[in-house]
Amino acid sequence: MKLKKARVYVTLKPTVLDPQGTTVAKALNHLGYHEVEGARVGKIIELHLSDQATRARVEEMAGKLLANPVIENFTVEMEE
Repeated sequence: MKLKKARVYVTLKPTVLDPQGTTVAKALNHLGYHEVEGARVGKIIELHLSDQATRARVEEMAGKLLANPVIENFTVEMEE
């Protein structure tokens, strides 16, 4: 049986402060990468799914467990 892959990209909403992103941007500036004016840090969750899995089910998973809808947005990318 061939498995499908789904990637769930979770990012903070634009209105939520991102101290980790601020630290990354400052560190890159200190290393000489002065073109970096800001950074936001998120996460990628890769799921290995059975053949009958659908985008709607993955979006349901993301909304219930993988992302906090109060402070985070998510997008889903499916691979066949």
